[in-house]
Amino acid sequence: MLTEGKTNLSHTTSIFSEFIHDWANAFYQAKKVEGVSPYTLIFYKQQLEHFLKFCHGQVIDNFSQLSPTIIREYLLWLEEGGHNPGGQHAAYRVLKTFLRWYENEVEPENWHNPISKVKAPKLAEEPLSPVALADVQAMVKSCKSGIFLDVRDKAMLLVLLDTGARAREFTALDLADLDFITGALTIRKGKGRKPRTVFLGEKSRRAIRAYLKSRKDICSALWVIDDDAGRLGYPGLRKMLVRRAKLAGVDTPSPHDFRRAFAINMLRAGVDLVTLARLMGHTNLKTLQRYLLQLPEDLQAAHNKGSPVDRAFRF
Repeated sequence: MLTEGKTNLSHTTSIFSEFIHDWANAFYQAKKVEGVSPYTLIFYKQQLEHFLKFCHGQVIDNFSQLSPTIIREYLLWLEEGGHNPGGQHAAYRVLKTFLRWYENEVEPENWHNPISKVKAPKLAEEPLSPVALADVQAMVKSCKSGIFLDVRDKAMLLVLLDTGARAREFTALDLADLDFITGALTIRKGKGRKPRTVFLGEKSRRAIRAYLKSRKDICSALWVIDDDAGRLGYPGLRKMLVRRAKLAGVDTPSPHDFRRAFAINMLRAGVDLVTLARLMGHTNLKTLQRYLLQLPEDLQAAHNKGSPVDRAFRF
């Protein structure tokens, strides 16, 4: 297990130790000092613990025992343990980051990084499905009583869809992040600690104003559990979606399904990919592509608009 406190490496050990477990702890502490987000630290910790468990089962405890074959066996071990391609790819990325960090940190003599010869597991190319707008409309219609939770939930549903924010970004928002005049929302705790600005349309702004008028608390959080309690966290967000889906009679969407719906509907509205990537906090277009589930009617509409024959020829 990785330790979250002080690393157990002494000065001498830190120079000469080849024990993977020791350096895994040192890597964790180094990333913590670098200011990596808490969620990324948890991700690193979980993935490295999988690798350490595999190594323990194979009686592997130092870097000199690692080879490209061992790493491939680790990926197969993950597959046999029920990890899907996405999980295998995540484990590969963390292991690659860890081994490269060790190589740069220690500069070990006569050691060649084995992962340099191992290709990353292939990810499925199919796009991911968004929540249907009709389902969101049904969930919003269930917020009709005028009580605090209904007013809050309606605002949350609309803002989730209108911003494309990640769940953790969404629950981390503060009142101070919202510009009440323009509807701009500053996401200060984006992935990789990269801030960005997203925006609310007129209907979302109206819903959030109604929600804020119904609040009686002094909490700095934008989203609160109720009108006299503290910040709403991820479990509360999930609970809200389950409740609203049940009332609306639709399948329960995940928070990320709203992010996918934001992406594809912005694309359908004509927003260019570069702008869309910036709004979603993506640094490259390849990541964005998995969000863009284009149906046959999307492709037909695009062809109708750009058909070279229809545009160039007159019969």
